[in-house]
Amino acid sequence: MLQHIKELYGDKLAALDGEIGRVRDVYFDDKTWVIRYVVADTGSWLTGRLVLLSPHAFEKWDPQVKILNVKLKKKQIEDSPSIDLHKPVSRDFEIEYHRYYGWPAYRNDGAVLGCDGYPDGLPPSKDIMEAHPQRRGKDEHLRSTRAVIGYHVQTTDGVVGHVKDFLVDGMSWAIRKLVVEAGHWYSGKEVLISTSKVEGIHYEESTVFVNLTRENIEQSARNEIAQADAGRP
Repeated sequence: MLQHIKELYGDKLAALDGEIGRVRDVYFDDKTWVIRYVVADTGSWLTGRLVLLSPHAFEKWDPQVKILNVKLKKKQIEDSPSIDLHKPVSRDFEIEYHRYYGWPAYRNDGAVLGCDGYPDGLPPSKDIMEAHPQRRGKDEHLRSTRAVIGYHVQTTDGVVGHVKDFLVDGMSWAIRKLVVEAGHWYSGKEVLISTSKVEGIHYEESTVFVNLTRENIEQSARNEIAQADAGRP
C-alpha cells in the first residue's frame, strides 16, 4: 500500500526505551528513488544535532498510529556518528554510520531497500564505496523531500504543475509516484506520475523533468479514475 510522505512529517519517533523526537524530513536517493534516511527533530534531547535514522531501524510504518517505532535504544542513537546540520551528507559519514549500526552498506547500483533490512533480492555485499574511492565525497544524489516539494514538473511539451507530495511503498521505503498539482490545463487537479518516468531533477532550476507528454498524463489519470469506478460496488 502506498502512503503519502507528508503523513510522516511530525510523527513521533519512539526508541525501545522512550520517545526521541519527531520526523522532521526525509532524505531520498534521486537515482533509485529509495528513502535512505528519516531526519529526526530531537528537540531538547540532543539540542542542535541532526540525527539520521535509516529504514533498517524501523518497525512497520503504520500511518494511522502516527508513531514510528525505532528498534534502537536512546544511548545507541546518542552515540551514533554525528553529522553537521549545515553540511551535505558525505559518503565517509555513511560508511561510518552503517558500520556503527552493523547494517548492510548502502549500494549504489539501484538496489531497493527491503523491509528485511537488505536490498530486495540481493544479499549484503562489500561496501561499494570502498571499492570505488572516487565516490567518497559529498553524496550528490541524497535529497530532501521537503526541498523538492514545490518544484515545477516539466514534461516534453511544457510545465504541467508542481510537486505536492510523494507516494511511498511502506514496505520497501521506495518512492513510487509523485503527486503533482496540475495547472489550469487540467483544472488544477492532482495527477500521479511514476518515478520511473523521471529523467532528472535540476536543483538550480527547481524542476523535475519527466519523459511524458501532457496527453500521456491525462490518459493515465483517466485510466486511474476508470479503475477506481470499476472497483466500487
